[in-house]
Amino acid sequence: MTKKQKKNGGGTPATVALAAAGTPFTLHAYEHDPASPSYGEEAAEALGVSPDRVFKTLVADVDGELTVAVVPVAGQLDLKALASAVGGKRAAMADPAAAERTTGYVRGGISPLGQRKRLRTVLDASASDHATVCVSAGRRGLEVELSPADLAALTSAVVAPIGRA
Repeated sequence: MTKKQKKNGGGTPATVALAAAGTPFTLHAYEHDPASPSYGEEAAEALGVSPDRVFKTLVADVDGELTVAVVPVAGQLDLKALASAVGGKRAAMADPAAAERTTGYVRGGISPLGQRKRLRTVLDASASDHATVCVSAGRRGLEVELSPADLAALTSAVVAPIGRA
């Protein structure tokens, strides 16, 4: 991370984790509109990036264990596929307060990287279709762009088809 990135508020737990791992990444900041109905679609539009390259981080409860799902903002999470990807039977969206407390991030700014408690993570297989993808850098209005392989490695993610159009 450069001095400019730090000055621009890039020092989130996610960017600190990326820098510590020596992983190449690009930080993208944009002006977040609190009235925006979709954080991910707002990010894609603000950055001029296709919504299938911008991934949202969702926290689900799979058989009583919080699990992170990283899927394109252009689609939705398939809860049955998520449960199956981690050998579970049933998945439901996690309580937002529990997700925030466990990850250390606020809703709309939850990053799959640098979480307070490292959660089991599943990355949608469509990420592999792109040279780079964007995910939250740990706060609203800040995205990090990196290779899907690096994202999967840093989060120890299972890569599986968990998204649907």
